[in-house]
Parts: sequence; C-alpha cells; structure tokens
Amino acid sequence: MDNNHDSSLPDGPDLRALSAYVDGELTAAARAAIETELAQQPQAAARVAAWRAQKAALQALCSAPQRNEHHGSVGSMGQREADEPAFIVVRRSTPWWQRVGLAACWLAAGAGLALALGPLAPRLTGGAWNGLGGQPPSFAERADIAYAVYTPERRHPVEVAASEEEHLINWLSKRLNRPLSVPSLQEYGYSLVGGRLLPGEAGPAAQFMYENSSGARLTLYVTGISRDETAFRLFRDGNRRTFYWVSDRMGYALSGPIAEGKLRSIAIEVCSALGGKPETWQ
Repeated sequence: MDNNHDSSLPDGPDLRALSAYVDGELTAAARAAIETELAQQPQAAARVAAWRAQKAALQALCSAPQRNEHHGSVGSMGQREADEPAFIVVRRSTPWWQRVGLAACWLAAGAGLALALGPLAPRLTGGAWNGLGGQPPSFAERADIAYAVYTPERRHPVEVAASEEEHLINWLSKRLNRPLSVPSLQEYGYSLVGGRLLPGEAGPAAQFMYENSSGARLTLYVTGISRDETAFRLFRDGNRRTFYWVSDRMGYALSGPIAEGKLRSIAIEVCSALGGKPETWQ
C-alpha cells in the first residue's frame, strides 16, 4: 500500500486500498482492517458508497451482473435475505484510476440516454424507479448515503436513543418546522433504535433508524421539499434499496438491504401511518 499523503483521505484509508476493497481484491485481513477504518471515518465510508453506486450504474448499463458480497461492508448490514438471488461476476484487474475514468464516461453516456427515455420511465418500470434511465431526487440519494454511513455504527448509530422517543420527536419536529411522528415497525420485527438530525438539500432532514433481532437495520429519512406529487419509486444501490415518495411537500425514503417486496410492503405501511395515500400510487 502506498502511504503518500496525496493518495489518501485525511486521517483515513488509502484511496487505492479503498478501490481494491470496493472491487473485492483484498485479503480477508486487509478487508477487515479497511472495514474497521470505515466505521470510524464517515467521509471515507461515503466515498465507498459513492463508488459502489457508480460501479452499479456502469454494470447495469453494460448488462454486467452485480457482485453478491457476503462479507461485511458499508451499507450492507445483517445477512442477506433468503430470497436474495446470488450472482457471479468476472473481476477486472485494470488500475483503479482507469476504472473510475471509464465509469465516468459511461455514466455521461447514460445521462444522455436518460434524457431520451425519462418520459417513458414510469410506464417502463410500472411506477417503481430503479435508479437507472433517470436521476432520482436528491433526497432519495441522500437517504441512501445516510443509510450507508450510519447503519454500520454500533456505539453511536443515532444522536437520540429510542428511550427518549418523546424528546426525539419534539426536537426533530422543531428543527424541520413540521410535526413529525415515528411509525412503529414492530409487526415486521423492527424496533426503533433512535434518530438523528442531518443536512438536507435545502434545509434540515431527519433519519430514524430501526433494527431487528438479527441486527439488520432500516432507516426512514424525512425532509421538506418544494414540490408535491404522488409518485412512489424505487432507487437501488448494490444490495440496498430505497423506496421514496412525496406527500404534502415532505419527502420520505425508506432504505434497507431486505428483499424488494418486503421493503415495499413496509413502505406502504409507513406511508399510510404518516398520513399519506398509498392507494393513489400507480
């Protein structure tokens, strides 16, 4: 590993090591060391999440299968659901800087294709947006990154714990200038861990975190937005999924690594509990 300062994040992992980690090219010991560093370095963890999103977009554009990662990684908490399919991928050995450059070129081409196919997307996807063929709203991407950054935390996953739920709701309601409530997911086996305040696109945002008995986590991201609509769409990043919608000028995003059908059912329940009208979704 090259220890030059210009190839690493401040007080963080070496960029080449991060690239090798994303591509699964490290030994088990090196991978474990990187994961330990990522748990303590939100900036590096966010960079890894962005690289994985870029890689997933390139693979999808080129019809390449995605890697089924069994080891622990940023944003992939808990074990994969039994109904998650397995994939096989042929790994390339080109330098990391060439891969990043190539991905950027393909993503630029994909953006042009998105402009042409964008109006057809709701009909082509049946109302469930998969993050390809168009750009999801900023709050959905922010929700996915926030999931990737904070769910690996074990000691400090939230700012205010569920034991102070009343204070948590009052605090975040005041900061977002909007009465908030925390829907219960107990019937799905998830208990509230707590929540935190986050920066949104044009103001504050809130993240509520849930966890089941096996340690798998879901997050609900809430923020104010300037438009209103009834669309209900899906954004994918690797094995993470985010169902997002807008209701009464509030953007909501439910993120997690669980099966798409199960996450959709939970999202519908959450939308209804928060006063939305999921029956209007097409």
